This record gives sequence, structure tokens and C-alpha cells, in this order.
Amino acid sequence: MSLQFNLDIIPHKLSESNPTDIIQINFKGKSKKQKVKFLILRDLLNLDWQIELCKNKIEVRPPKSYDKDTIKNAMSVKREELISKNKIWISKHLDLARKNLANGFDVIESQIDPFIEVCETKTQHSLFRMLRYSWSSPYSDYVGRRIKLLIRDRALPNKPIIGIAALGSSIIHIPERDEFIGWDIKTRTKNLVYTMDAFVIGALPPYNYLLGGKLISYLLATNEVRKIYYKKYKNRKTIIDKREANSLLGIFTTSLYGRSSQYNRLKIRDELLYKEIGHTKGYGSLHLSNETIQEMCSLLKSKGINVNHQFGNGPSWVMRVIRTTGDLLGFDSNFLLKHSFKRNIYFIPLAKNSIEILSGNNKRPKYYNYTKKEVVEFWKERWLKNRKTNSEVVFNVLNFKPENFNIF
Repeated sequence: MSLQFNLDIIPHKLSESNPTDIIQINFKGKSKKQKVKFLILRDLLNLDWQIELCKNKIEVRPPKSYDKDTIKNAMSVKREELISKNKIWISKHLDLARKNLANGFDVIESQIDPFIEVCETKTQHSLFRMLRYSWSSPYSDYVGRRIKLLIRDRALPNKPIIGIAALGSSIIHIPERDEFIGWDIKTRTKNLVYTMDAFVIGALPPYNYLLGGKLISYLLATNEVRKIYYKKYKNRKTIIDKREANSLLGIFTTSLYGRSSQYNRLKIRDELLYKEIGHTKGYGSLHLSNETIQEMCSLLKSKGINVNHQFGNGPSWVMRVIRTTGDLLGFDSNFLLKHSFKRNIYFIPLAKNSIEILSGNNKRPKYYNYTKKEVVEFWKERWLKNRKTNSEVVFNVLNFKPENFNIF
């Protein structure tokens, strides 16, 4: 299958020997529909879609799969768009991030005693946002329930940030996940509330050189995180059937670049903490730039079409924008949406019988009872000790200074 575009969206005649020259064209003087079509075409060509010039059409076909470098390049474009949009805010808060990071010389000597801080104040949320901007993938928030966490090192005087994590309401429908759990629509509607998605898990420098990302991953499976969840939602009830929704039975997360080195082989008590359960089919919006999505919104608005949300407030809304725009342009919207990037899906069961309960076959959880102390000591013995004997790792840690931290 392919997507087809009329040649009239191109400002000048393309070279048949090098039709990808379209990527370099600055689009001007066309209608909103033509501009959106042009931007979609540009984004797809940047992802190495194959292009063929027919009589009156441009035909593009997706590659069989995206390699890691292609995905990273696409993420880099979206990240730069986001950072450019928030440049003034980032500049104002850069010093906040630097004050909360550790000097490499201190970290090498640190006993590393992590504690979890829940973001509640404006300053905490600003710090979380700043640190997340530093990653290679673009930052976006989940809608619904959200818990943002700062993980600090109590062993150092200024209690610097080791890493960050965030939990959000689980996405309503992921076929591969639902099949793994054994969910039909009714059971999923009833029990989805007992799961969360980890949409941020990672370490900041210089702890990232010491596999701090694995430490953050371990901490999400502990009693402490379950208690944080319970405390926040202990008085909450579901809207439809008024059930208490304060028990967390499992966490889902995904990896954008295939199998994740951060989650692989994470074991404690001979139990695999992050269970790989498959991968998504690739439906999504990450393959289209923010510029393209914004132009889609402008086109829909000009046609009096309201998709009921604001740009940047969640992937489900963005996908509705793409689908609605695709239908308006006469594209196969389903085809366009399903050629985003596949993600590997991981499940972190917090109870021995999490699957049975979530699938409706059991009621009383048998929690694993992992304490923070236990997982930290295991991480130190299994991962940290070896990293500290690696001369390249030690060099990178020692050379990190907070004042050198930057987003731009």
C-alpha cells in the first residue's frame, strides 16, 4: 500500500532523478490543504519512505521497518521543535536544574542512598520538566492521573537528583497488552484503574554513567511506590461504579528503540521485574512533526471542525487530529497512523497474582513486598560495583560538572 499526492502541491517541477529534493523546498503560496499535504510528504520522506513519480501523482511507500538512527533523527526534530517553542521558559529555569545536580567527584565517593520525592509544588514540577527536556526524545505529558517523582541522593549534602520517573493513567486500548492480560472490553473497563503507565524512567548525569536508570527502574517496583500511589488515591473512587481505585497491581512501560538495555535482565529474588510482553503495531503520531500537526489543527479550524482538545495535551487527541485531517484530505487515515514507530511493551507486576486479578479471576493481591533498601543493595552489588571499575565510566563521571548541564 502507499499514499498518493497530487503533483500540484509542489511549488516547482521535481527532478525525476532525485525526487527527494522536495525536502529542501520552502513551501509558500498554496492553500491550507496543499500545505498540510506537503508537510506530511516532507515528514515521510525524512523517514526514508520510498518515493515514485507517476503521471500525475507522487506515490510514497513506507519502509519495512525503521532503524534506530531513523527513529532517533525523527525524535531529534520533534525535540528541537519543542525546545524552540519553550526557549524562554527553559532559559529562566536552567539554573534551577544545575543547582539540583551533583558534581562528578562527589558522586564517585557517594554511598548513593536514594529517596523518592513526589512533585507537589510548582518548583518541583518545574525542576522535573527541566530535567526531562535534556533527554533525546521529546517530552509530553499524559492526561488523567499523574504522579511525577524526583529521586535524590541522600548520601550527599545537597541531595542532588539521581533521576526522575512519572506514572500516568494507562492508555485505554493497546491490543497486545490486552491480549497478554486476557482483557475483554468489560474486564478492561473495570480493572484498568489498577494499572499505570510509566511514561518517564531515567537517570541524570553523572548518575546515568553508573546505570542510575536501572536503579530508577528497580525503585518503581518497590513498596514505596505503591504507598505513594495509595496515599494519593486513597479517597478516590471510580466515576462509573464508585469503586475504590487505590490499589496498584502493575505498571506498563514501553521502549521506543526496540529491546531496552535499561529494562533487560532486571531481576530480584530470581524474578524478572520487567517482563517483555510484545510490541505495539506502530499506530501513533511520532512520525509526524509538531509543525505538521499544528498545520493540521489550523486546517481543521478553518473548516469549522473541532476535535475538542488543545495541542500538546496527549497522544490520543493528536491521533484524532491526524485521523480527521486524513479523512478531510482523502487519505487512508488508518494507513497513515499505523506507520509510526513500534514500541516494545514491558509489564512490571507488583503482585505474584497481578495477572489473575486484572483478568478478573482473583480478588486478593499477593504483593512481592520489595523494599527500597533491598532493591538498592541489589543494584549496588549487581550493577554499580562493576561500573565503578570501568575507567571510561569513571572518567565520564569525574568530568561532569553541574554548570556544564544544558538543554540547547
